[in-house]
Amino acid sequence: MSTLEIRDLHVSVETKEGPKPILRGVDLTINSGETHAIMGPNGSGKSTLAYSIAGHPKYTITSGTVTLDGKDVLAMTVDERARAGMFLAMQYPVEVPGVSVSNFLRTAKTAIDGEAPALRTWVKDVKGAMENLRMDSSFAERSVNEGFSGGEKKRHEILQMELLKPSIAILDETDSGLDVDALRIVSEGVNRAKASTDVGVLLITHYTRILRYIKPDFVHVFVDGRIAEEGGPELADRLENEGYDRFLTGAATA
Repeated sequence: MSTLEIRDLHVSVETKEGPKPILRGVDLTINSGETHAIMGPNGSGKSTLAYSIAGHPKYTITSGTVTLDGKDVLAMTVDERARAGMFLAMQYPVEVPGVSVSNFLRTAKTAIDGEAPALRTWVKDVKGAMENLRMDSSFAERSVNEGFSGGEKKRHEILQMELLKPSIAILDETDSGLDVDALRIVSEGVNRAKASTDVGVLLITHYTRILRYIKPDFVHVFVDGRIAEEGGPELADRLENEGYDRFLTGAATA
């Protein structure tokens, strides 16, 4: 059982005009087995939250705390956060020329577990996970994300999640750029990971379409760097019908 706790988190980013506040006091708790969907308009700070938790150097934590099972996440380096059980599926996965997918995955697994996985079992696990994600076996010998389509990159992100077995997974707009078939396959991968490891999921998205496949326990509406409203799956349905206008109007008034 793992718990990620975010308390009164404030984050800024450096601009030509100086530091610009992005997050303005975020409180959120994610437990093992829970799926939390964060929805909101462009520029509301959703991705900033994801990258701040993961340790991206572009973002400065000005106040607040983030703990994982009581341990101070903000005091950890990026690799320490990964070894502690945190995982980030990026909105725009980067290419890593010269590093094969197979070497990347096994190196990451070794770093997280502290020992290399048994080769025979590992090869079987990788092959099975790739088949489930409809990834051709040839991808294992290709450089990480190099020449991959947008959908292939997102499948590779979920392949990592399935094999590395994090305790908390942050999925930053994993649904962006996916067609209907790819969306279903990627969602099935997330659901398999949840079923096999009880991972806690923070799912960031603009749209409700992925929530038809990955059922959230909680929905949080993000506006102007804050959580403006919280609820269950029914809140996502309301957003689908009404959009974000009522929140944006309130934020502008405030």
